[in-house]
Amino acid sequence: MDVRLDGHVALVTGASLGIGRAIATQFSASGAAVAIVGRRTDVLETARAAIASETGGQVFAVPADVADAADCARAFASATAAFGPIDILVNNAGTSRRKPFTEITDAVWRADLDLKLFGVIRLARLAIPAMRAKRWGRILNVLNIGAKAPTAGAAPTAVSRAAGLALTKVLASELAPDNILVNALLVGRIQSDQWEKRAAAEGKDLAAFYAQMSKPIPLGRVGRAEEFAALACFLASDAGGYITGTAINVDGGASPVV
Repeated sequence: MDVRLDGHVALVTGASLGIGRAIATQFSASGAAVAIVGRRTDVLETARAAIASETGGQVFAVPADVADAADCARAFASATAAFGPIDILVNNAGTSRRKPFTEITDAVWRADLDLKLFGVIRLARLAIPAMRAKRWGRILNVLNIGAKAPTAGAAPTAVSRAAGLALTKVLASELAPDNILVNALLVGRIQSDQWEKRAAAEGKDLAAFYAQMSKPIPLGRVGRAEEFAALACFLASDAGGYITGTAINVDGGASPVV
């Protein structure tokens, strides 16, 4: 199956590295014009240049912090000015925060919700009118498997991601009559820069670090960002046109909840 996104405009947040960059690369290779959003201008520009060189596609970099309402509006306006109406929105921005509940301050809760929930709310609110006018749209929310199966010490991230899961279902039901499909992809253990940094910080060989991480995973290995991106591209395309309101685990079978 040749999955194509020709003629579509995508905005991908958290696209400087890892999963977000892999999604942006796959979308660009599949024919979409892609606006990538991230906080670090230098890293974002490096990603833009690399993606454009690899795919030959149209890629536009928008430095912004999606936890900030004004930055969301500015980034969205810049991307729209560059490529026209956005009809694919990938909400991927986020970091992993885990602490014992009693150690989490109000400030940490607010920061986590601003980044992982309100950033999604604000960008979706901006994107929906043009999608409705076109009667075609895709919103993909990148969460993690803790959204379905939170564990002790997994707050605030698991709570923010669970809220994102509920938002996904609400939007899917509300926007289905407009042919706007809304789905969530739940990250398990995927190779990324954050794991590389952790391995380095702990003074561990990366291959050995990933091998240790793989032990609880039924498939026996850590996933690749490209595998995650392939599913995102399918859901964003017409090939995934009858799928909405779902939350798909991309985790090698690790989640105890389907």
